[in-house]
Amino acid sequence: MTSRPAARPRRPNFSSGPCAKRPGWTPAALEGAALGRSHRSAAGRAKLRRAIDLTREVLRVPADHRIGIVPASDTGAVEMAMWTMLGPRTVEVAAWEAFGSEWVADALNQLRISPRIHRAPYGALPDLSAIDTRHNDVVFTWNGTAAGVRVPNGDWIAADREGLTICDATSAAFAQPLDWRKLDVVTFSWQKVMGGEAAHGMLVLSPRAVARLESHVPAWPVPKVFRLTRGAKLIEGIFSGETINTPSMLAVEDYLDALGWAQSLGGLDALHARADGNARVIHDWAARTPWIANLAVDPATYSNTGVCLVIADPDVLARGDAAVEAVAKGIVATLADEGVALDIGAYRDAPAGLRIWCGGTVERADLEALTPWLDWAFAAETAKLTRAA
Repeated sequence: MTSRPAARPRRPNFSSGPCAKRPGWTPAALEGAALGRSHRSAAGRAKLRRAIDLTREVLRVPADHRIGIVPASDTGAVEMAMWTMLGPRTVEVAAWEAFGSEWVADALNQLRISPRIHRAPYGALPDLSAIDTRHNDVVFTWNGTAAGVRVPNGDWIAADREGLTICDATSAAFAQPLDWRKLDVVTFSWQKVMGGEAAHGMLVLSPRAVARLESHVPAWPVPKVFRLTRGAKLIEGIFSGETINTPSMLAVEDYLDALGWAQSLGGLDALHARADGNARVIHDWAARTPWIANLAVDPATYSNTGVCLVIADPDVLARGDAAVEAVAKGIVATLADEGVALDIGAYRDAPAGLRIWCGGTVERADLEALTPWLDWAFAAETAKLTRAA
């Protein structure tokens, strides 16, 4: 049996959302929050505007793109884009995991626009070349949070497109290069790669997206929290810190702290390098470890944030799905009980396995300390199977 490791991760937080806080974070980081103040006060507006400006600076968002803080996290931002912009053109939706499937369901069941659907099983991408990005509107996730599969780049998107691209980038922004020339709507949330707190989404609009908003009236009623125009003109205040509903100024302060930390590292390149280095620890370990495998089938699509893994041991697989699920859940429970790794179970709709967050707020040394514990926990769980047999 694999011996019990001596070293432990200093921080056991490997959740895929809300993600680990930035290294060194303490509640003292929130002392400057505009608590007890209206978000419409000069102090509140300044904080919100600063969050937008720093987002632009760190993510290198083009100057002609609008950035807004919107309700309901990344989900709210994606829904807002779909409900206000879709309709004039054929819609194509790519779905290879849970969240892409949500956008398919929304288009079919709520907006009832009968999109062209491009599906792939967990672990693979659909044929992106089959998507007509030149003529149609496209909704897709850049990084499939529940599958650990990302699009490798934006080369498949037409530069001379007539439709819009709506990109759910919540587990990609700040960790993976986004091709802003190819993206008209980009959404993400604070609680993913930057380790912020939940409930707030970010909506980034290209000039083409703004033109759509100002020229298109949806055929369906648009809820107040989704409305981005008034009198066929963009509500500019949303993109200068005048939020649609009341934000948490505590969460705003936390996001500002995370952005300041990113700048102190060297900005976007440093964040990308941290995520790449972190993910490499897990990908390399999986490549040399017979009992585990990457859920993603093509290394070119491996995520560097939410790395998803499945049991590959032949003896466990031979015992059937129930044994595979028991081993995976046993590893998750054992390491949580040990205080070694928290929240590393696969997403509820994904194949049974593990999901380990490797974004920039995680320390590489903690991931290196984690892998021996994964081997130890697997050995313990398979021993249980043997005894049960």
